[in-house]
Amino acid sequence: MSEVLSQNEIDALLNALDTGEVDVSDMKEDTSEKKVKVYDFRNPKKIAKDQLRTLEIINENFGRLFQTFLSGHLRSPVQISVLTVDQYAYSEFSNAIVNPAFLSIIDFNPLPGEIIIDISSNIAFTVVDRLLGGVGEKVDEKRNFTEIEQTLLQNLMSKSMSLLSKAWENVIEINPIFKKIETNPQFAQIVSPNETIALITLSISIGKVEGMINFCIPHVVLEPILEKLSTKLWFSRNERKGTDNNNINLIEKSLKSAKVELKAEIGKSILSVAEIQGLSQGDVIELDNFDGNNSRIKIGTNLKFYCEPGSIGNNIAVKITSVKREGDEEDE
Repeated sequence: MSEVLSQNEIDALLNALDTGEVDVSDMKEDTSEKKVKVYDFRNPKKIAKDQLRTLEIINENFGRLFQTFLSGHLRSPVQISVLTVDQYAYSEFSNAIVNPAFLSIIDFNPLPGEIIIDISSNIAFTVVDRLLGGVGEKVDEKRNFTEIEQTLLQNLMSKSMSLLSKAWENVIEINPIFKKIETNPQFAQIVSPNETIALITLSISIGKVEGMINFCIPHVVLEPILEKLSTKLWFSRNERKGTDNNNINLIEKSLKSAKVELKAEIGKSILSVAEIQGLSQGDVIELDNFDGNNSRIKIGTNLKFYCEPGSIGNNIAVKITSVKREGDEEDE
């Protein structure tokens, strides 16, 4: 409610306006429009920006791995990079897919549900062409894939599942299983049309042919691990890996400076208890090592080397003649 001015206050205000002490523009009511943030109740944002950023990092890793994988199989330069990461309703993704398409349905075990990897048809045809010995030129054909082409692509996608596991290992150990290829988007309804999905789009070029790879990951798949999709946790896990490596190096360094007992055995002999009881000063015991060239060096209780006894100056010494090989019997 506005404050009511007294007559004296009104007179003072009018006087200030006449003398120019108060500018009329300062008294104008702020009529600027307030910014209103649009919220779509049919498509609520279920995935936070930080979680989307983590998905971007994961797919950057996959892109690098898949790029090397394809380059080796196709014997052609391949470039892959992440373009966009966002969330949409599944219907927005499926309606944008051109028929025929190349859609790989992946079981994201142990997470619930499936994901889709959508690869541009022109890229898929180029991959087939390279696998069959072609030069990999751009193909503009709008046709379905033959059974042979689908088999070649299925084998390639199945082999790439280990790369997907590698890319996700900092978040969760997954065992993705390639299930099938769909060329008609209507038969690839992995979730309801209104379900929220994370859509990660990567650009791919094979030689001079360019296209897209889309990862469609439903919210229901990500929900059990949303708390783990944090860039802070991601980088802390990498730091811990570095710390683990430092610990390994420290342990290795400590072990190298540890002291162990080394024994040289000239030979041995087996005596009866009665013979041992009869031993006295000056007796000679015959050993099994006739010339001393097959003496043994043990580290702890384990035989490691064979040696020849001798001396250096006033000290008795042994010279290593050979290293114990796997399969050599250890004399007790």
